[in-house]
Amino acid sequence: MDGKQSIILTGAIVGALAVALVKLGNPINMGLCIVCFIRDTAGALGLHRDGVVQYIRPEIIGIALGAFLAALKSGDFNTRGGSAPFTRFILGIFVVIGSLMFLGCPLRMVLRLAGGDLNALLGLVGFAVGIYIGVGFLNNGFTLKRTYSLQRAEGYMFSALQLALLYLLLAQPDFIFFSIEGPGSAYAPVIISLAAGIIIGVTAQRTRLCMVGGLRDLIMFKDTHLISGFIAILVVALGGSFIIGTFNLGFIDQPVAHADGLWNFLGMMLAGLGSVLLGGCPMRQIVLGAEGNIDSVITFMGMLVGSGFAHNFGLAASAAGPTANGRIAVVIGLIVLVVIGFLNTEKAMEVRMKGDVDINV
Repeated sequence: MDGKQSIILTGAIVGALAVALVKLGNPINMGLCIVCFIRDTAGALGLHRDGVVQYIRPEIIGIALGAFLAALKSGDFNTRGGSAPFTRFILGIFVVIGSLMFLGCPLRMVLRLAGGDLNALLGLVGFAVGIYIGVGFLNNGFTLKRTYSLQRAEGYMFSALQLALLYLLLAQPDFIFFSIEGPGSAYAPVIISLAAGIIIGVTAQRTRLCMVGGLRDLIMFKDTHLISGFIAILVVALGGSFIIGTFNLGFIDQPVAHADGLWNFLGMMLAGLGSVLLGGCPMRQIVLGAEGNIDSVITFMGMLVGSGFAHNFGLAASAAGPTANGRIAVVIGLIVLVVIGFLNTEKAMEVRMKGDVDINV
């Protein structure tokens, strides 16, 4: 099977599993949502106290462990890091803030669209605009610099963290929080969610499935390879939503969504721009982290902290719409990301280097 067929098959698997997870208990149009599930996990760990979104999501654990096993088997596991780690941490925070304004990551955006939620169209347009801006920075030499080889044991720590989270999910000690109502209380059986995550992690690692990479490559190189995987997710999830009876076409009364078009657009614009600067969407960051990329692990930690921050400070939107604090945070995020993008282009670095030479002289 060639690369194009493999990524289409991977997309079809992801779409089918997302529908199956909804049928088995996950929230509607949220069979899989990387940012939402990271947010739920952050709540379970007490990083925020929003009682309706607290649950250690086994899908995230499974994706990381599946990608780790696949990387070991294929020889892709390679421990490296040191590429602007704190910048990546900040970018991870803002990707989450943008996603929680929209109420979903790029993957959930596709699943919401497949479920008939037309608000996702505005999110998709904003996402594409954010990626287009990011591509402009890439074309001007944007880089967060090279990575460096690290001790192999360092690369195992991310998977060890996932195993620790799995233990906490199964043991359910008193200091871990679990929602009794709301989206956090809706979940498929643990073993099925974990197995689905492992399958997705393995296939995503082998095919490099990434929504951001797909649109980026389409804009920069007119290459449809990666985007074909997400088209497959859309098609299969659309068919699946009809089969299980969850398809609901329209803008209003959509599950875990709001109908404020401007902020759906701007939220995903922020998420798209941040993901381009990071080099991949939230799911891709988990896969890269499992392969030993410590910079992606730091990005994941930024997303974990950022999701807690968003709920503690009232930045996340809800079905009632965006908050005032959330609007401010998205605007600040767009400004910060544009500054980061500009300061890390070749032209800006040349100016800084020239300034250093002048000072030394």
